Amino acid sequence: MKKGGILNARLSAELAKLGHGHLVTIGDCGLPRPAGVTCVDLALIFGVPTFAQVFTAVTAELAVEGAYLAAESLERNPEATALVTRAFGEPELCSHEELKRLSRESVLFIRSGEATPYANVILRCGVSF
Repeated sequence: MKKGGILNARLSAELAKLGHGHLVTIGDCGLPRPAGVTCVDLALIFGVPTFAQVFTAVTAELAVEGAYLAAESLERNPEATALVTRAFGEPELCSHEELKRLSRESVLFIRSGEATPYANVILRCGVSF
């Protein structure tokens, strides 16, 4: 048995497959899942697990070189914006529609149970060396 980290077997396995430059979307429960992108759905009920919980767990195990946020999140979801900014500095901003389009290029889509608007981020994988 693992001593810590992500215990969800599917999510742990999908994270282990990622490489430099791959995109990973962490979305709220309302963000459309792009066709053809591997999805790990963690949503249990509205609000569980939160965006912050999923973001914190995933980024603890993933080398990240950059993040994309919808510009709308600056005003509509300052908590999510602050969380991402504290972790990686200023994110690249795009419109919410562009973020949804960019999510189609993701290798992995992780659906949280978050039910607040604009609790979405796309992470660009880096390397740990």
